[in-house]
Amino acid sequence: MKNVLKIAVVGVAIVVSSYTASAQKVAHINLDSLITLMPESKIAQQAVQDYAKQLEQQVTAMQSELQTKYEAYQAGSKDMAELVRAAKEKELNDLNQRITDFQQQAQADYQKKSAELSKPVYEKAKKTIDLVAKDNGYKYVLDTSTGLVLYSEPTDDIISLVIKKLGITAAAATTVTPPKK
Repeated sequence: MKNVLKIAVVGVAIVVSSYTASAQKVAHINLDSLITLMPESKIAQQAVQDYAKQLEQQVTAMQSELQTKYEAYQAGSKDMAELVRAAKEKELNDLNQRITDFQQQAQADYQKKSAELSKPVYEKAKKTIDLVAKDNGYKYVLDTSTGLVLYSEPTDDIISLVIKKLGITAAAATTVTPPKK
């Protein structure tokens, strides 16, 4: 009888421990909302906007130069020799092509600069999320901003814990409300 009781207790302990071990805590966070609250994000956005303004100013200057040269060409083209007119037209076409090339390169540089400046912000957010998840025993944290989670059982939203860990003030945190499911 004692052996049967021991086996039953061991069996119950094994079942309970396996059930407990398989239960995994899952949380969620809206990463986009968190990123917008971070002061580093605002600084990075301002730097990217400043960079974009510099590029726009350069394009505007180049377009003004093209417009000025085109107007001069228009005014004097009737009195120009064919060879001079062809040279001026080539110069205008080359300048127009340089502007187009510059715009394409500027777009690529803008995207590169944006990614370069936002990477540290995302890395800091990710590290902090990792810390909060570990501190609170979460096995998985889902990002609700991506919309890839089609269904989930109710889980813990850890944005308030991450905001606290980052030291973001309550006033900034109240500006973002998590989306409803």
